[in-house]
Amino acid sequence: MTLVKKMIGITGLALASAAFLAACSSDPSSKASSGKEEVTFATVGTTAPFSYEESGKLTGYDIEVAKAVFKDSDQYKVNFKKTEWSSIFTGLDSGKYQLGGNNISYTKERSAKYLYSYPIGSTPSVLVVPKDSDITSYDDIAGHSTQVVQGTTTAAQLEKFNTENDSKPVELNYTNENITQVLTNLNDGKFDFKIFDAPTVNTIIKNQKLDNLKTIELKSDEQPFIYFILGQDQKDLQTFVNKRLKALQKDGTLSELAQKYLGGDYTPTAKDLKVPSEK
Repeated sequence: MTLVKKMIGITGLALASAAFLAACSSDPSSKASSGKEEVTFATVGTTAPFSYEESGKLTGYDIEVAKAVFKDSDQYKVNFKKTEWSSIFTGLDSGKYQLGGNNISYTKERSAKYLYSYPIGSTPSVLVVPKDSDITSYDDIAGHSTQVVQGTTTAAQLEKFNTENDSKPVELNYTNENITQVLTNLNDGKFDFKIFDAPTVNTIIKNQKLDNLKTIELKSDEQPFIYFILGQDQKDLQTFVNKRLKALQKDGTLSELAQKYLGGDYTPTAKDLKVPSEK
């Protein structure tokens, strides 16, 4: 009996050791087999032209810029994770993700919780109207109709417009439809205009063949930049990413990627390469 118990004890110890080693090998925070530090980049993956799937693989402007940032790095290896929009931020909070990107703009609230990279691109707004529209500028939208999503910056902008133009307000139709459907409705003549960012609009008009629409540039005092966002404990990674973004801006890589994925050179200049808090 004593010998049997010893054998059972040895077997149990061996199994426990094997289980421990297996657990260690599957630890998601461990370094890659190459010895590089793994960085998980979170994105939505359904918002062309910034992140979307093509032939089963993630691509888009944010994705390709991130690939260029980590290309040939001796220190980091990047992996991409498709997730829900809100999960990008909760994942950064928990340390599940180290980096995120998906047409992410600056807000004061986010800057209190996360680190920002240098800007990776810009998303200037345009006024989208049917080609035969009598709207030729922002000043002409009074009395016309549009669709907006509650709580967005565009909704707030037009609600403010209406308080200042109460004699001839814009007809605001609140919706939960995505921007592709909203632009399709506009193309079909159901509404009069839409305000949205130029890269997204250009992509949808081209891909959906919305030939009845045209865009009108909206002038702004500030460039609406987009960024990568990092967890508060990722200062070393932030330094690495910003150094690479500076090099990619200088050698023209950002410009080439913007032309390909955003439909124009929507990129920062050298003097724009600052984290938002430095402005």
